[in-house]
Amino acid sequence: MVAESSEKRQKILRAALELIAGHGFHDAPIALIAERAGVGAGTIYRYFEDKDVLIAELFRQLHDKVYTWLMNGYGPDRPLEERFLHLGTALLRYFVANPMDFRFLEQYFNSPYGVAFRRTKLLGTSDNGDLYRRLLEEGVARKVVKDLPLVVLYALATGPLLVVARDHILGFVELSEPLIAQTIQACWDGIKRGVTNENDQ
Repeated sequence: MVAESSEKRQKILRAALELIAGHGFHDAPIALIAERAGVGAGTIYRYFEDKDVLIAELFRQLHDKVYTWLMNGYGPDRPLEERFLHLGTALLRYFVANPMDFRFLEQYFNSPYGVAFRRTKLLGTSDNGDLYRRLLEEGVARKVVKDLPLVVLYALATGPLLVVARDHILGFVELSEPLIAQTIQACWDGIKRGVTNENDQ
């Protein structure tokens, strides 16, 4: 019974992901999510108090999934540039391999749902385990990364990845492994200081 309940819950989350990724938050009402999941609309409310709670849980699962992906092979004691290249490469590969997740996350972060999360990540006093924030702040402190506001460094470090991932999904560009590597290197070149001391890394 527990397994069946868990399976039904995951079906609801999957249906929500598919609909939101394809049509946006407003065009994915509970009734349509229920229909896609093959359950009654009332069943959804047994697992999620409302649509906002459902979306929050879906985001949490995807966030944890991406974090696990990024941590695979990540060496926290490696040089800053190597860690940066690892994160960027892993993130772009994830988006290429999981276009539906990317479409959901892109909408999430550009909607009211993602504002509080981004505010905490960019302006909060705690890094909340955010690998990029930790790396960027360390880079600034070591004078390896340009001393720019964190929000600007995030934009330079990850903004181009979101654009090229979107364009890959739309078929405007084919992200081969060499092109992924060149793209991540270009992002690093955009945030690093002109001259760095190897001992600082």
